Amino acid sequence: MSVKFRAHDTFFIRKGWLSKGMKNIVSDPTIFVSRDTNPMDVLGIGANMVKALRYWMQAVKLTEEPTSGRREQKLTKLGKIIHENDPYIEELGTLWLLHYNLATNKEEATAWYFFFNEFRPEEFTREDYFTQIGNFLRELGETVADRSIEDDYNCIISTYIPRIKLNPKKFDPEDNIDCPLGELGLIDIISKKDRVYKKNMPKKDTIHPLILLAVILFQHEKKNPEWRINKEKREIRISDIHTAKCNAGKVFNLDIITLTILLYKLELLNFIKVVRTAGLDIIKINSDIDALRCVEEYYRMINE
Repeated sequence: MSVKFRAHDTFFIRKGWLSKGMKNIVSDPTIFVSRDTNPMDVLGIGANMVKALRYWMQAVKLTEEPTSGRREQKLTKLGKIIHENDPYIEELGTLWLLHYNLATNKEEATAWYFFFNEFRPEEFTREDYFTQIGNFLRELGETVADRSIEDDYNCIISTYIPRIKLNPKKFDPEDNIDCPLGELGLIDIISKKDRVYKKNMPKKDTIHPLILLAVILFQHEKKNPEWRINKEKREIRISDIHTAKCNAGKVFNLDIITLTILLYKLELLNFIKVVRTAGLDIIKINSDIDALRCVEEYYRMINE
């Protein structure tokens, strides 16, 4: 596989960026490559930030662009649903979906994939991270410059920890340059002096059950394209949801108790049935819903 580091040019996602990106791509798919208009003028950000935004739009899978020919961007199917229902990226469910796409994007956001799926320590320092990602890259046969690894590590910390926590003395509320994914609370500080951090479990009730189901379905649709059609086989082991790479347990930092509570909420909504027999705990999907329809149902439900 290919890996990608530091494609963000050290700029984490700023509040307002993604909604501004979607709006302008809908108006002009060539916004990032046009010779007629200056994207810096249209987007109101500097040249390096334009480059970073172009990368982030694809890394969180709001947009896609061809690998050859005219490199204009268009909204993905998920991007269209989000643009129609939450154009300003205000809902927590939207943020969880974008985080899921980032944390599972092994080729375009390798550091994010590694951090949430391969990196085991709950408490960690920069040194812990460097050691383990070095081993990970060696196993892949990849060589990445230390500076690129460091910049991605710093960007991950800035993505998930609000600036007021990182540097309260330097924080200016007028700046408004936090990353919206900081609202998810997935990383916290243990010791500012020693720069020790920890992975956090989400706060209670911040993950809507339908967002959990959407992620579960996205994962299984990737592995089994025919799985959506054959309703008889629409069952999944709870242990896979909890521990498999790129599934909800890993990317959302969920313990088994929190995951089980969310699954029972889905059962109460009649989307799944939790089956516990002979030591094999599974969920059965009750309807023929797929991941994208699940996202649409989430927006319909919260807007009722």
